[in-house]
Amino acid sequence: QNTLTVCFSVGYSAVALNHVIDFKEKKQEIIKPVSPSELFPSLPIVQGTSKRIKVLTRLTLVVSDPSHCNLLRSTSANIRLYDIIAVFPKTEKLFHIACTTLDVDLVCINVTEKLPFYFRRPPVNMAIDRGIYFELLYTPAIKDSTMRRYTISNAISLMQVCKGKNIVISSAAERALELRGPYDVANLGLLFGLSESEAKAAVSTNCRATMLHGETRKSACGVVYTVKKPRKVEEEETAVPACKKAKTQA
Repeated sequence: QNTLTVCFSVGYSAVALNHVIDFKEKKQEIIKPVSPSELFPSLPIVQGTSKRIKVLTRLTLVVSDPSHCNLLRSTSANIRLYDIIAVFPKTEKLFHIACTTLDVDLVCINVTEKLPFYFRRPPVNMAIDRGIYFELLYTPAIKDSTMRRYTISNAISLMQVCKGKNIVISSAAERALELRGPYDVANLGLLFGLSESEAKAAVSTNCRATMLHGETRKSACGVVYTVKKPRKVEEEETAVPACKKAKTQA
């Protein structure tokens, strides 16, 4: 509850509760996500607005063998209950599979150690075309100097291939002290090789696009949302009939 309150006090309007499954540690099963209303009876209000914070459920699968991907290919009822599905590939082959064939929303990039492979352009471009986003964590970078070096190095090698597209920067924080505000995270994005606009998108519009991709995956259809576009002065003038224009000019 304290961590959630800090999230909204620093300016976040949505947060995802992450459930991690690592098949290498022990045999684990995908269970139903816990309802946010059970954990937090009263959700805090987002700073500067009258809306309450939005709590999502997320499932992250740490895969180290191709057989682990079969669980994502199967139509599990519990998988469909999660708002966001992420996969953490450990090898180059699994990274290629995650980018090209798996029906996921996020592909996690390892930032705690040196990557055992290089990012290649074909799978990355295919993931971008499919609407899949790549996730970078900033919490390891503020914990330890060694992990900070790995985080920046791995992030820059990814930026050289994806050109700053489809990047999401998240915290994976377990304590409130590990959280940083959106503007601080955007500044960290500059160290990862992102431009100013790309760093802002990594904590705002790209996160919203990931949520919409998850809605599309769950519904097996599509999600449409509208944005009101302000009319320009020239468009308003052209919308006036010619007879009225002549009278006003006269």
